[in-house]
Amino acid sequence: MNSLQEASRIYKAFKKGGPSFGAWQMLPGTNHARAIARSGVDWICVDTEHGNIDDGQMHEAVAAIAATGVSPIVRIAANEAWMVKRALDTGAHGIVVPLIYTVDDAKRLVSSAKFPPLGNRGFGSPFSPQNFTNEPLTHYLLNANSSLITILQIETKSALDHVQEIAAVDGVDCLLIGPFDLGNNIGHPILDGMDKELVDAITRIKDAAHAEGKKVGIFCTSAEQSRQFAGQGFDMISIAADKPAIEQVFSETLAIASGEASGKGQGGGVKMAGYDGR
Repeated sequence: MNSLQEASRIYKAFKKGGPSFGAWQMLPGTNHARAIARSGVDWICVDTEHGNIDDGQMHEAVAAIAATGVSPIVRIAANEAWMVKRALDTGAHGIVVPLIYTVDDAKRLVSSAKFPPLGNRGFGSPFSPQNFTNEPLTHYLLNANSSLITILQIETKSALDHVQEIAAVDGVDCLLIGPFDLGNNIGHPILDGMDKELVDAITRIKDAAHAEGKKVGIFCTSAEQSRQFAGQGFDMISIAADKPAIEQVFSETLAIASGEASGKGQGGGVKMAGYDGR
């Protein structure tokens, strides 16, 4: 492995195989980012799509996460070349891109994420190398294409219909399932557990990714669910998101402290029940 790959915890986890566990950062702040990183996760996704994180805060979070030895990943708001560039120029170890619809969308994303001759990403950010090994910028240029992780979300009906072809696109490293949007887009929203049709769609995506030698990830909402998907062969598992996790802990603690509940795990948040691994 080159030095960028050696410095990327998610790259090494993907190479090793087995489940890689990470977290979702939706709230800004470097202390906040470091606190999540110290939990022992492999990666943290800095969410600029649905999170309360602007461009400057994205830069700061990525640097703080990388300094702890955890891989920073950035979810951008849309499949736009300038968003891809801004995210990778922070020195992120990878990107997550939502709302993919077609094979051409996947190819366009890869082109935006790769330097020539594989793509058309612009070169020149002085921030990128410092979140790896801080070697010369030219070293980053020569090794970024083979070291950064490109993750696209399968959450639309169109992407599901073409998932095998999307998984086969060179330069796509991982398909990430957003169960809530996927359920909404195929007419089976998660209200009280997952319908069989959504369970089958998730399995189809996993099988398509693995058939093409790619990784597959999923966004989870509980420890138990994360363990379940890990046991089913998912490679990249988001175990928690910061905002709902903070709310859940405070609500449960208050309930116990006030005598409204016992101390035996009250749960909290929206659970995606009903997945049996088939």
